[in-house]
Amino acid sequence: MTGVTSDRRDDGALMIKAGPNEKIYPVVKLATVVNSLEAEGVPPEKALERVDLSKSDLMSPATRVSLTQVIRCCHSAVRLSPDRHFAYRTGLRFHLSAYGMYGFAILSSTNFRQTMYFAVKYHQLATPLADIGFKEEGDHSAWTIVPLSHPDVDAALYKFLVEIQFGAHLSLHRDVMGPSFHPRELHVTYAATPDTKSYPEVFGCPVLFGQAENKFVFDAKWLDGAPDLGNEITYESVLGLCNQLMDELQLRAGLAGKVREVLLGNLARPMSFDAIATQLKMTTRTLRRKLGDEDTSFRKLMDELRMQMAIKYLRDTDLTMEDIALSLGFSDAANFRHAFRRWTNRAPNEFRLHAGAPHSE
Repeated sequence: MTGVTSDRRDDGALMIKAGPNEKIYPVVKLATVVNSLEAEGVPPEKALERVDLSKSDLMSPATRVSLTQVIRCCHSAVRLSPDRHFAYRTGLRFHLSAYGMYGFAILSSTNFRQTMYFAVKYHQLATPLADIGFKEEGDHSAWTIVPLSHPDVDAALYKFLVEIQFGAHLSLHRDVMGPSFHPRELHVTYAATPDTKSYPEVFGCPVLFGQAENKFVFDAKWLDGAPDLGNEITYESVLGLCNQLMDELQLRAGLAGKVREVLLGNLARPMSFDAIATQLKMTTRTLRRKLGDEDTSFRKLMDELRMQMAIKYLRDTDLTMEDIALSLGFSDAANFRHAFRRWTNRAPNEFRLHAGAPHSE
């Protein structure tokens, strides 16, 4: 089994140091959204207008896409589909067979609890549009879902990403636990509106709005069953292949990932370009050239990382503008506001108001 070079979250999830514009993921998730739109009569070319891909690219196993491309395709779906439940129904189209070795490992696991924690740990292999977590709480278990921090994720797309994840979770659980699996209830952070009256019927369970977290809740007794296709020898073999895939993802993230890792650990007191070059044991000229070869730069990486963290703080916390500015290494809140507007064409307060934050209207 190879050694994964990525970091671990507190819950054991392996994290790849990659930016949203790095083309390192398989095209399958984006292709599923396009195929769902095509089933509604939307030509693939229209669905791909903001993505810089052709229909033939969607059928090639060699095609690699960025998270930004997938998010922009989802944004187009919000605009193009007349179906208010398009995201959920598209999520139901996902099956473990589309996830390669990641899906095969889930199918070959011999223990449902092991399956849940494996899914979290290796979620990066699934082209993640959200951070997910899993926890058991007495007689029930819950997946938590936090859509990615990205400037294209407004309130409508936030809702889309939560609901496509709900559909995918239901479909993948049924692949593993059988067609009778069903959630107990769903929690969402956004508020109820007149068009959400149909949600309990569509989702097949109560939906609670205005909650602190987006959660997919199910009875813990489902975890006590025995997987029909589990095989410990196969699972261990495929687990090794998943580790190799994680290594390959990290390698595709390249030098930019290493620079991003250093920057992330020093956001409040940003390191100079010279200091980072020294830490990475190369000259500034070599670092600048190699980042250029990866179609990025120190300034671009710094802006990208600050933007992602700013979005996370604005959407997921009640931190003041002054606190956010300080945590991101800005001299004052005014400079932070100016930078945020340059990144997103929106003021931070405006973004916070419309970003699908908890309890927002």
